[in-house]
Amino acid sequence: MAAPRTPREVADWAASAQADLSKLLAKREVSSHRVLTLTESFEKLTKLSLKQDKMFREALQCAEQGFYRSAHVAAWAAVIDFCHEWAADPSRLAKIQAARTKWVLKGPADFRSYVDFQLFEALEAAGLMTKTVMKAFQGLLNKRNECAHPEDYDPTINDTLGYLDELMKRVAALQAKSP
Repeated sequence: MAAPRTPREVADWAASAQADLSKLLAKREVSSHRVLTLTESFEKLTKLSLKQDKMFREALQCAEQGFYRSAHVAAWAAVIDFCHEWAADPSRLAKIQAARTKWVLKGPADFRSYVDFQLFEALEAAGLMTKTVMKAFQGLLNKRNECAHPEDYDPTINDTLGYLDELMKRVAALQAKSP
């Protein structure tokens, strides 16, 4: 007969069983457990501020609960905040200032004076991203706008997970660029 298990062993076994079950359920197309695979991608992101981390986690929670439009909006908020911080690096800021001489920029908060679309145009003009990357970000912004404003667009879990995954990959690519 096996020795009695401690409460800690039982809790560890239950947590392990739950994780295994979630991985199995994540393979089903309509399962909200698929968010767990996206959470693993999120864990790979580094150098996020506490605010950005919180917004990405809120987006994942929205997706898990089936609030797909909200997930798009929350994830975009995290990405744009990251982009403001990333662009405010002194060497990048100087390049942006040279490309947009009429813009008054001293830090991340100053980027909030300009619409997101213009930010990506400025990053491209400053040579900080390619035209293709700029257009990709602008396309993601358009998708966010469809979710934030009354439109006919009603994203599914697949749409949402794809959107969140692409945003995370775009942030990771920017993180990989040295100043």
